[in-house]
Amino acid sequence: MRVAVLSSGGKDSAAAWWWAICQGWTVDSLVTVCITGEDSPMFQIPGTSLVQEQAEMAEVPWVAVHASGATPDDLVALEKALEGREIDGIVSGALRSDYQKSRLERMAERLGIRSWTPLWHQDGREHVANMVENGFEIMITSVSADGLDASWLGHVLNEASFLQLEELALRYRFHVEGEGGEYETLVLSGPHLSGRLDVNWSIEWDGRRGRLQFH
Repeated sequence: MRVAVLSSGGKDSAAAWWWAICQGWTVDSLVTVCITGEDSPMFQIPGTSLVQEQAEMAEVPWVAVHASGATPDDLVALEKALEGREIDGIVSGALRSDYQKSRLERMAERLGIRSWTPLWHQDGREHVANMVENGFEIMITSVSADGLDASWLGHVLNEASFLQLEELALRYRFHVEGEGGEYETLVLSGPHLSGRLDVNWSIEWDGRRGRLQFH
């Protein structure tokens, strides 16, 4: 199989990418939808430009797709970018979003390729805990949930802090894996990469939510 991996640079994309490698498939490219607007119901915003560096470390082509974030502009731009690539399908890190999964499947059907979502309906706690245990360095790049303050921004998860995150998720009733947008991530290193990202950033915080601004 020859596949394009849809990647935001975050943990779910990294897990899906690693899954494709473990299948013995050829990763044709990393494809990132770079949102130019303020919000997107479909794609991550913080840190996505750093996928280029992840791709360079893995010696995989990077395809940047610029879109406003509005529907249907986001997938129109993505579909156009994929049209000319010689691939059998796309691999994405969709975990629970029927909206995300169904839109990608319909797009793949129009392109005459397949859409794989290897993380679909995995247990969120086990998913993140297994990544931490297997050497993925997961840095939190944005927070937007009660219980998550500015101290989490720029934090790289380890076994102890993930237990703390799990306790906060139970107390404040948010998804421990961030599936509801409670936080977003950037993977600095892992078994799918030959090196480690070295990043510089500052914190943007409004008192309730915030994100990292990468330099």
